[in-house]
Amino acid sequence: MSVNPKDCRYSKTHEWFKIDGNLVTIGITRFAADELTDITFVDLPPVGTTITAGKRFGEIESVKATSDLVTSVSGQVIETNPRLANEPELVNNDSFGEGWMIEVRATDPSSLNSLMDADAYDRMLAEG
Repeated sequence: MSVNPKDCRYSKTHEWFKIDGNLVTIGITRFAADELTDITFVDLPPVGTTITAGKRFGEIESVKATSDLVTSVSGQVIETNPRLANEPELVNNDSFGEGWMIEVRATDPSSLNSLMDADAYDRMLAEG
């Protein structure tokens, strides 16, 4: 059974995107959080920043590695998760809930249609 919510789209770099009209909430998947192990720091762009599909929008650090966060949608950051500054472990504990990272007003949310749905993402993980 999938732990990946059906109402999200997924990138090959393990970010999830929850779409609500032109608003898109972005985080990393449970798989990515588990691979990173204990997350110690999340660097997110300030509200008002314009992000571009296919580009880095932030960085996540753990005791194991530092990884870029990559977006699959372009738009303006309208909110960041303020709790991650002092509680980066929220990403480990609840990656699809309290561990969300940013909310974006997308210029073209349909660009996310090419991403994987939960079933396709699960298949990718199973294939290794």
